[in-house]
Amino acid sequence: MRLVFVADTHLAHEERRFLVPQGDVFVHAGDLCSYGRLYELERAVRWIRDLDFRHKIVVAGNHDWPFAREAEAARALVSEVATYLEDSGVTLEGVKFWGSPWQPAFGGWAFNLPRGRALAEKWEMIPVDTDVLITHGPPRGFGDRTFRGKKEGCDELLRCLEKVHPPIHVFGHIHEDGGLWNHQGTTVANVTTWDCERGATALDFDVESRRVIPVIVPPRRG
Repeated sequence: MRLVFVADTHLAHEERRFLVPQGDVFVHAGDLCSYGRLYELERAVRWIRDLDFRHKIVVAGNHDWPFAREAEAARALVSEVATYLEDSGVTLEGVKFWGSPWQPAFGGWAFNLPRGRALAEKWEMIPVDTDVLITHGPPRGFGDRTFRGKKEGCDELLRCLEKVHPPIHVFGHIHEDGGLWNHQGTTVANVTTWDCERGATALDFDVESRRVIPVIVPPRRG
């Protein structure tokens, strides 16, 4: 199964030539919107509708206010073209996906929670048999370094990752630290597109062996 991941597009696909490679499952790991307006989400949905994939998954990000403020309308929009995951999962062709939008408080945006117990409670919901974990924010130490050199990742998410050991964990949020790592057997990837200036990430996942093969890993831009 070929999985194609993006995050942090912020509607920039409308201004730049952004090519999405072919695959079986398209996953957007959050920040479809720029300023968090419902009409922005409508524009993103039109783009996703035109992508040719058997399955599509969307997880919200901190710029995606409609999912927090106008949840019913936002979910109805996305459900026309994709499966929306918010502390929930879906099984597609034998592969178990789980998605969650939360991240440590970061500039007063959507789906922010204080570090510590509040975030830990969200991560405790992740099933231990998850194959592909999709969060908007990174775990501590992987794809979380900002321009200033500060690591903004979530400690509680890292602890969960080390407990669940999903074959794949993808996220975005920190634009300047896109890339791919391996941590205790998990392929960890910051799949940010940095406003569509960085390409999509593609991974092949063998359901039976649980083997992950990187296909397209764009270079880090920071």
